[in-house]
Amino acid sequence: MTTPKSPLPTHNSPPSSPNHSPPSRPRRSCPPWKGAKLIPLAISIAIGLIFRFAVPKPNKVTTNAWQLLAIFLATISGLVLGPLPVGAWAFLCLTVTVVTKTLSFAAAFAAFTNEVIWLIVVSFFFSRGFIKTGLGDRIALCFVSWLGKNTLGLSYGLALSEAAISPAIPSTTARAGGIFLPIIKSLAVTADSHPKNDSSRKLGAYLIQSQLQCSSSSSALFLTAAAQNLLCVKLAEGLGVQVSSKWLTWLKASCIPAVISLLVTPVVLYKVFPPEMKDTPDAPLMARRRLQQMGPMKSDEWVMTIVMLVTVGLWIAGEAIGLASVITAMLGLTLLLTFGILDWNDCLSEKSAWDTLAWFGVLIGMASQLTTLGVVAWMSSAVGDFLESLSLHWFGSFCILQAAYFFIHYLFASQTGHVAALYSAFLAMCLAAKVPGLFAALALGYNTNLFGGLTHYSSGQAAVYYGAGYVELRDVFKLGIIIAIMNIVIWAVAGAGWWKVLGLY
Repeated sequence: MTTPKSPLPTHNSPPSSPNHSPPSRPRRSCPPWKGAKLIPLAISIAIGLIFRFAVPKPNKVTTNAWQLLAIFLATISGLVLGPLPVGAWAFLCLTVTVVTKTLSFAAAFAAFTNEVIWLIVVSFFFSRGFIKTGLGDRIALCFVSWLGKNTLGLSYGLALSEAAISPAIPSTTARAGGIFLPIIKSLAVTADSHPKNDSSRKLGAYLIQSQLQCSSSSSALFLTAAAQNLLCVKLAEGLGVQVSSKWLTWLKASCIPAVISLLVTPVVLYKVFPPEMKDTPDAPLMARRRLQQMGPMKSDEWVMTIVMLVTVGLWIAGEAIGLASVITAMLGLTLLLTFGILDWNDCLSEKSAWDTLAWFGVLIGMASQLTTLGVVAWMSSAVGDFLESLSLHWFGSFCILQAAYFFIHYLFASQTGHVAALYSAFLAMCLAAKVPGLFAALALGYNTNLFGGLTHYSSGQAAVYYGAGYVELRDVFKLGIIIAIMNIVIWAVAGAGWWKVLGLY
């Protein structure tokens, strides 16, 4: 009797061999970490924790105030080390202040109604109007066509055109990235000067450095030429330093040293960082050709010009007619929106404006609360007592504090961030050392502009110009310190003498 075969097919396995191993399971790879940079995050948190729990708290400072100071130091550390984007890190630290009940929700977010912060935000929109209409390009090209027959004249044409439009564009970074860098790159390429090779020294490298360093003087010249200037005045008033006729007072004190610096900088750079090309006969031709392509001024440019002149005029006369600077800026933006020069999508797409609102509001809020809770007063009193123990005249104390404020910027990647973190503290120290208030407040404000070209990361415009690839990093640091020392000498000699004439001290 036979056994029936199974209807199902059989699967024969291959004969096993001593060297045969079962197939390995596929390895599961961990997805790459996309969150905060762990080492900078750990260092920033450690700085705050060590300060909070390992550093003895002075008797004159409350526990809440000391805790806020620790969070503030962790915030500043994070801004320097960069564990997260600036806005994200600021929001994280703000959340910590609320979760730990260091600040109430209302106190933590109070600074977001600060008029200076909104003035800065609106200034970004103004800058977009200049770029969108082409008015900024037209003004710069006119100066190039007039003065650009040689390299030195070309650098003066670019520098003076920036000074001319700076009162209406309170963002040095926007002027750099939106107007002047594209023009400089076009001029350099026309002269066969290209980034990241030997031809960069032909023309492009010199023009880049000249424009960067001159922009510091342009920003220091007018109150509304840079956002940090407005913040300095606001913080000074918070410490009791009253600035009457703000726009004119700022200009009167800055005009002599700033103009001297603006005129000297291109020549000094021409000597220490000379371009290979000395004559640029093609530059005026290129500028005139571009102007011809642009055609006559369009209606949008005329509207932008009129709005600019009206806005600057109201900024100058604002105090006399009782109109705050931020209201003037809002009126200007309203006109640009009404006439269609900008639309709301232009404002929404200006990410840098909203990012600045986020992180700047956090820093200003913390700094204001430190003043309210008495930390700044305690710190300034301690430093003032130390300087007094050295038997220094107030001017000696002033020089030490100004130098410290200036060179500590090597640790910062933002001028406005530097102001938000340190301006109030250093001004309070100056006041404690019996330095005349307006003199100290203005000097710190001008210094805030002058250190913008120290390094490739010291300001937004420095990063923009370095990113073009024309200047090597070692040259950035070398030229940064040379021009910094030059500016310190100019402002110390011409500035101090002029301020004595004005009666500031």
